[in-house]
Amino acid sequence: MVSLFLTYIKEYMYQKSYAKRTVESYLYWIKNYILFHNKKHPYKLDNDDVEQFLSYLANQLHSLNNN
Repeated sequence: MVSLFLTYIKEYMYQKSYAKRTVESYLYWIKNYILFHNKKHPYKLDNDDVEQFLSYLANQLHSLNNN
């Protein structure tokens, strides 16, 4: 199933002449952010949710570097 939200983001970024790799990278991180928050729409999330995701990434990276 294709996400209308991600399709919109993709089309918007291409309309603004973003490079293909940039669009792919942004979509990758947006999708991971949504999945991390149990598929909640980003409009329903706030700054605390962004901080949780970034903390998760930082902790995950830290644990990978310590192994």
